[in-house]
Amino acid sequence: MRLWILRHGQAAARAASDAERPLTTAGEAEVRAMSALLGGQPLDGILASPYLRAQQTAALMRSALNFTQDVGTAPWLTPDDEPGDVLRFLSERTEKNLLLVSHQPLVSQLISLLVEGNRTAHYPMPTAALACIDLDFVAAGLGNLAALSVPADLSR
Repeated sequence: MRLWILRHGQAAARAASDAERPLTTAGEAEVRAMSALLGGQPLDGILASPYLRAQQTAALMRSALNFTQDVGTAPWLTPDDEPGDVLRFLSERTEKNLLLVSHQPLVSQLISLLVEGNRTAHYPMPTAALACIDLDFVAAGLGNLAALSVPADLSR
């Protein structure tokens, strides 16, 4: 499996609840810019957290990539979900190329668990950061971090 992990774009600081925070204009621009890194990649599915900013990020990616399938909502991709639970859900997936859209601290902990075998390594994941992990089998410590890109990389 090739797993793409995308943190949502920059979001408004306040809303009625954390789950309702929308993307800012800058966040939308970050996501559109990062979509260039996925252009031409064969995606079989996009799964996003139910939080508004993740849903908006996934919708922008879907549109930018001309992805024809619907975005799936994964309730196990919220900020405070357990990375081990995500691995269990991923082990049941049949996609070969999957994009997950989620939040900190989950995205950094998930990358750490997949690549290092624990969730304590630090992987910088600012808004709209995108990681690519190759896995022969979905399990802790068996992932190969193929790429980790942040929006600032695109302006260099």
